[in-house]
Amino acid sequence: MSLVKKGSRRIAVGETLYRWTVRKRPTYCQGNGWTPLTFAVEHYEQQDSVLVVSLPCVHPRSWLLGRSTTVRPALVASAIRTALASGWTPLQPGPAFRLSLKEEELPEGTAWFTAT
Repeated sequence: MSLVKKGSRRIAVGETLYRWTVRKRPTYCQGNGWTPLTFAVEHYEQQDSVLVVSLPCVHPRSWLLGRSTTVRPALVASAIRTALASGWTPLQPGPAFRLSLKEEELPEGTAWFTAT
């Protein structure tokens, strides 16, 4: 599985380049607030393993009110570092590596707002 290049963003963590993306429109479950906001990351050149990061909030375009955040590069870089420390190997083929972040694991300065 690999990410669509169109709409994805590039980020460097250390000396390695990655590509990341957030789903622009929520899935049905995200829209109802049943599943959290997620984003996906993969190695920029070798798309062998995808990292799927779940955040402790709703999608910003959720149909219901809920607390959300904007996924910024600092958050993505922090999640990549955490995943690498937890055993994610982006250059080794395999199933998606799932990482669920808790609020205290988010970078300092993460802004919260109410999704409407």
